[in-house]
Amino acid sequence: MILVTGGAGFIGSNLLAGLEARGQTEVAVCDRLGDGDKWRNIAKREIAAFVQPERLAHFLDSQRDAIETVFHLGAVSSTTETDADLIVDSNFTLSLFLWDWCAKHNKRLIYASSAATYGDGSAGFDDDGALAHLARLKPLNAYGWSKNAFDRRVARIVAGNGARPRQWAGVKFFNVYGPNEYHKGSMASVVYHTHARIKRGEKGRLFRSHNPNYADGGQLRDFVWVGDCVDVMLWLHDNPAAEGLFNSGSGKARSFLDLTHAVFRAMGREPRIEWVDTPAEIRARYQYFTEARIDRLRKAGYKKPTTSLEDGVATYVRDFLEAADPYR
Repeated sequence: MILVTGGAGFIGSNLLAGLEARGQTEVAVCDRLGDGDKWRNIAKREIAAFVQPERLAHFLDSQRDAIETVFHLGAVSSTTETDADLIVDSNFTLSLFLWDWCAKHNKRLIYASSAATYGDGSAGFDDDGALAHLARLKPLNAYGWSKNAFDRRVARIVAGNGARPRQWAGVKFFNVYGPNEYHKGSMASVVYHTHARIKRGEKGRLFRSHNPNYADGGQLRDFVWVGDCVDVMLWLHDNPAAEGLFNSGSGKARSFLDLTHAVFRAMGREPRIEWVDTPAEIRARYQYFTEARIDRLRKAGYKKPTTSLEDGVATYVRDFLEAADPYR
């Protein structure tokens, strides 16, 4: 059995679809669905069990012989969340509990880190898992800090030859977009929000730069198609000797203007842009550039090419956002 925490979420539900496409039917999901439409993310999936987070420890103990791998994607992922205690409980304490459980029972653990750990990028975007390198990273928000705190704890355990899972890998996701992100509200991708604005007959909205090194709309991000993130996780599962931290991005930074134009083209429309000033509170913690270094992943043996921004946006718009049923 495979357990996916956060399995009803954005990346988690896409992982479920990827596992099912390979014939994996013994998959358990740990998540909360709430009273919205998040349940639709997994409505098409065959699942072996659904576990509320407060029952996770009991489930793990009752199924410890059946569980082979834990994909830990459950987290408080909002970069604007201000309840630091909630963030620590979900992103650090729970992660450490799963690490210890997998180590004790000789299971495999593939977990979600984040590109938010890189902060403003002044220390680069190298997925070096060494203690000294991780200590240099300065995340800009509590979410990024919590993810880096767990990465650092893992690095300390590994450096001290402490107990570890049979396989462990942390995946640093960059700016992911794709189907099943609809429940995320303001935290959904720029692709999703740009498409929604255009459908309403509005212009694409872009922030002015306020930085002499970047033109308006020229701020750069590594936008990554969710299918590429799933492929990386499945490859890690297929290659148990692969361990460490790995970036999951396109490897090519693109501008917000490029992304906006790609959405307009995918919808068969001419671009129309509305320029707005970046709020001061955002400007103080703004990333003007992110780009995944994927050399370490390539060196480990991952060979699949990444999806271009234009191809990923076109697939998302055509096959999901413009479809009668947008869920994967």
